[in-house]
Amino acid sequence: MHNAPRLRSLEDRHATLDAKLSAEALRPKPDEAELARLKKEKLRLKEEMERLRSAGSA
Repeated sequence: MHNAPRLRSLEDRHATLDAKLSAEALRPKPDEAELARLKKEKLRLKEEMERLRSAGSA
């Protein structure tokens, strides 16, 4: 699959965002704006990964 390196990069960034989200959520007073930003970026990456996967299987 020619999209494999891009997909792997997105998966790594998605995992990093997930870790940042978890860390922020565990803070005594999480920054709600930062949580929202991280969630939005994580969703954007997930959608791009899904597009690449479906393009690779087509």
